[in-house]
Parts: sequence; C-alpha cells; structure tokens
Amino acid sequence: MDSRTHDAYAAQDGHAAGGRPAGRAFATEAVHAGREDLAELGLHAPPLDLSTTYPSRDSRAEAARIDAFAADGAELAGPPVYGRIGNPTVARFETALARLEGTEAAVAFASGMAALSAVLLLRNSLGLRHVVAVRPLYGCSDHLLTAGLLGSEVTWTDPAGIRDALRPDTGLVMVESPANPTLAEIDLRAVAHACGSVPLLADNTFATPVLQRPVEQGARLVLHSATKYLGGHGDVMGGVVACDEELARGLRQVRFATGGLLHPLAGYLLLRGLSTLPVRVRAASATAAELARRLADDPRVARVHYPRIGGAMIAFEVHGDPHAVIGGVRLITPAVSLGSVDTLIQHPASISHRIVDADDRRGAGVSDRLLRLSVGLEDVEDLWADLRGALGAEQAADRPAEEVAGSR
Repeated sequence: MDSRTHDAYAAQDGHAAGGRPAGRAFATEAVHAGREDLAELGLHAPPLDLSTTYPSRDSRAEAARIDAFAADGAELAGPPVYGRIGNPTVARFETALARLEGTEAAVAFASGMAALSAVLLLRNSLGLRHVVAVRPLYGCSDHLLTAGLLGSEVTWTDPAGIRDALRPDTGLVMVESPANPTLAEIDLRAVAHACGSVPLLADNTFATPVLQRPVEQGARLVLHSATKYLGGHGDVMGGVVACDEELARGLRQVRFATGGLLHPLAGYLLLRGLSTLPVRVRAASATAAELARRLADDPRVARVHYPRIGGAMIAFEVHGDPHAVIGGVRLITPAVSLGSVDTLIQHPASISHRIVDADDRRGAGVSDRLLRLSVGLEDVEDLWADLRGALGAEQAADRPAEEVAGSR
C-alpha cells in the first residue's frame, strides 16, 4: 500500500481500523505500534522477557484467572502466568501487527504452518472440517490440506467455483494473493462475497499490509509466515494470524493446548522488523519492477509473472534449464524462503512446491521451468548483472557441449 492510499484506513469515527489514530501514516504506525508505553517506562527499546513462568503468592487468584482463560481464551488482565498462555514481548508484536493489518487482534505462533494448523484445528473443533481452497498456495499449505493430516477435507476450486463448493460443514475458505509461487492475484472482495458466512482466510505473506489489507476486502483471517517480510532479515521464524477477537480467543486456546508458541526472542525481532517494513517493501518493490521489465525483454526468458499490486517477488520461466540459473548466480542467494534484505532465487518445482503432486502443481501454473525471485535491497544494476550472467549459464547448459566449447 503506497502513501497515496494510507489515508483510506481512517474510519469515520476518527480512528482507523485496528485502533490506529486518525491521521497517522502507515509508516509512522509501523515504527510506533506496540511501543507506545515505552517512554513512560523509561525505556527506548522494547524489553525482551524470556521468562517461562511468573511468580504469584495468591494461588486462588491465579486459579481464577486460568479458569477464565480456559473458558473463553481472552487475554489475561494483570501480570502473566505462564509462557504458554502469553508473553509480554510477543504480545507487543501481536498488537503491532493487528494495528498494521487493521484487525482487532493477532495471535502469533512458532511458524506460518503452526499458525495455519491452529486455524484448521479451531474450525475442526466446531465440526467444520471442510475447507474450500484455491491453488496455488504455498506448497506445505497445499500438502497440509490435501493430506488431511489434521482431519480436514479440502475441495480445490477456482475463484468462480467457491460458492458452489461450499457445504454445511465448510469451516474455511483459503486463498493466497499474490499466490506462491506464480504471483497470481485474486479479487479478494469478490471471493469474500462468495464465501457468505464462511470465514475467508487470506495468506498475505507476499503482499504484507504495506501493499494490501485483506480485512478491508472482506477477509476475516489474515495469515503471515512472519519468517518472511515481517522479520525481513532471514534470522527469525514465526507465523501470525490477524483476525477479530472472537477468532483470536479460540486460537489462543489452541496455542495453549498444542504449544505452537512464538519464542520471545522471535517476537522481539519481529517487532523490530515491523518498524522498517514499509521502507524495505517499497524499496525492494521498485527494484523488482525494474528487474521484471528487463527480464520480460530478455529473449532467454519465456514468461515473466509480476503482480498488478506490485511487490518484491518475481516469477519467471526460462526457455532452457532453470537449474543452470540457480547454479549460475553469484551475488543472489540460491536458497528457499523469501522476504530477506538479500535477494533469493529458488526453483519451486524442486523445493517449495516439491511436496505437491506434480500434476496438481503444473495444473496450478507451477511449471518445471519456473523460477521464483525474492528481490532484496541490493542495487538493481548489480542484481541485473548477476541475473544476466546466470541466464547465460542457463543458455550454455541448454546447448550441445561441442557448441559451448567452440564458442569460447
């Protein structure tokens, strides 16, 4: 979301969704959300609380507070009780992310997959085990749904078929836009309308709240692999679901029961990552748009996928051997994952989506020649020089050995 549209967040009552003060820009909120009390505490940096348990001499009062949490999953008033119920450092990150996504609450987990698992378990506990989903999704999300590992049953459809795919026991509709790895985009507002009363979960990992806020288009849950752009430096793993307080209460109970906790140090790093999120996403997006343009003009590239919404992700298909491109980069990091300050490239059919059935993978547009590029903060000319060299390596790898040798 660029600066031209951040004012649209303000609600008519003078406050933005999620409690952001009216008139405060998104970039300002990214810096200050979750930190408003620090000056009164005499602190500049948020404190890192590593405690797993918290002392109390009033065991009767503690019993009552634990009973209250078990009953409704509401955040505990007063001091913490136990790390599996909640942690003050993690709570700061949750508060900040909810403000940026415009939701009432957010619940953080050890990974994006732990976060998605908690959502499925919560809906299953209500007897709503059926999920309607649109491909492509992140490969492990696809596998979790398809394999039924948590007792869910999935119906795969395109956006136009969502309404017809709903059943009385449908507990969730799941989409990802822009999608991993093809960057296909979905009209979230139209999909949310088709869902009716069934909650729509939108994976917003690629876009981040900088580029879009799915709740404003009708989604009820917003999923992030916080490992990616929210952390932004390739050194923290986490997941988070931004949602309304009713769903958050159930997710907290699932987290308490299953133990899929975000470590406090991860919460600290993720909160720090949010403060530079708008700057990082906008800078990387500008570079990505230029690289997408140059790739589209390169005869060695068959097709380029770059979303209308923009962003720092590019997918492109080569005429020759994609593995030679992976092996040919020298500046770009050949690794799975995305959203870091350095540029990463990977071959989805071999890594992130390898776990998806080959026919399903190709049917979702994930071809065997597709490469996914997560653009970082390096200079565009340095990145382009590395890509040109790697594409040359791909071209050489695709030619007969005697022709390559004779061209030296």
